Amino acid sequence: MSVRTFGTMAVDWEQRVDFERLRTDRLARARAALEASDLGALLCFDMNNIRYITATHIGTWAIDKLVRFCLLPRGDDPIMWDFGSAARHHQLYNPWLGEGRSRAGISTLRGSVEGRAEDVAHKIRVELEQRALVEEPLGVDLVELPVLRALEREGIEVVDCQALLQNVRMIKTPDEITLIATACAMVDAAYHELFRQLRPGVRENECVALVNRVLYELGSEHVEGVNAISGERCSPHPHVFTDRILRPGDPAYFDILHAFNGYRTCYYRTFAVGSASRSQVDAYKRCRELLDEAISLVRPGATTAEVVSVWPEATEFGFADEEAAFALQYGHGVGLSIWEKPIFSRLVSFDHPEEIQEGMVFALETFWPASDGWSAARIEEQLVVTADGCEVITRFPAEELLVAGSGQMAVGGLLPPVRETQSNLNRDAAVDAVVASARLEGAAGES
Repeated sequence: MSVRTFGTMAVDWEQRVDFERLRTDRLARARAALEASDLGALLCFDMNNIRYITATHIGTWAIDKLVRFCLLPRGDDPIMWDFGSAARHHQLYNPWLGEGRSRAGISTLRGSVEGRAEDVAHKIRVELEQRALVEEPLGVDLVELPVLRALEREGIEVVDCQALLQNVRMIKTPDEITLIATACAMVDAAYHELFRQLRPGVRENECVALVNRVLYELGSEHVEGVNAISGERCSPHPHVFTDRILRPGDPAYFDILHAFNGYRTCYYRTFAVGSASRSQVDAYKRCRELLDEAISLVRPGATTAEVVSVWPEATEFGFADEEAAFALQYGHGVGLSIWEKPIFSRLVSFDHPEEIQEGMVFALETFWPASDGWSAARIEEQLVVTADGCEVITRFPAEELLVAGSGQMAVGGLLPPVRETQSNLNRDAAVDAVVASARLEGAAGES
């Protein structure tokens, strides 16, 4: 194994994550991409891009507000405009920004504040003029229409830079890889506790609460979501939890998405509650086979198209086309957000293949519906591309279907972990033979 994990604290006696190196390496990669482009500057409203460039953060409550923004001019350091007192806090605690580069300033708060679009545009024009960049295209990642129009009225040519920044963030630095692996280790622990607690009577929302508690106690920065899917809700996949009560024989699958120092996980596991039906066992085996076949193809120089070629067409598992089945047999980069480049999907990867490169971190996830029409299996692994292949960094066991909350004792011994949910379908061969013999004797007597 080449990917190491440590504790979640900083210490002086062991080389762990070097946060100064992390900040420096990320900014250097963004600068290099800007210099290689035809853009004069990058203007970012996406909090993940802002964090990558400036190493600032004010809490995930702001992630959907589009209120903060930063500018990275060609040949210069970034400037950060932030919400209220956050700018003052950066001046005190983020010395890497430099003198005068943390400033108060907000955008429109998604249209709720008047006059801010023009203020944003004016601020940006001033900075571009001072650096003789106002005639150069300005790359913007996400933008509200009023801000876009205000920038254009200032005579600024606005072009997209989200694709450029996706490419910048696609190859992870060693410190980024350590942080992602640490985030996965925290989910390993959450799954262990979840597996211990799964039993009939537990509700999906209680599973979500348990996972949140474990992760926050371990030091998670943000639990983005916990999908908890059980029983009849498993197929088709609804991607959201409810208050459904788990029952004996239920399949239950979960996706845990959280961040440690900004770096995410996307990590599915499937369990059976009490016991698993034969169709559920078969579905899990098929789901695991599809995942392992894909993982076996991951190596530098391979393409996303090669990987998805081993996955079945949508019609083979009950969907009309690839768009209808999107994200069921799937892969995606994981870093400061959970869906980054590269993307693996039969919908897009054949037409737009990406070359797999050393240092990429992505998740591969598969789904397979059971023949009973309502059960299903969902498994996902995160992996790091190494020089000669890849290393899986999600370690909670998933090679076989795990049965939680089992161990009921019957007169003949422990109930088997593979059984149908309806007792009348679980008669052993001896009982079936007696019943069949009685039927034959009855039929002979009637004749």
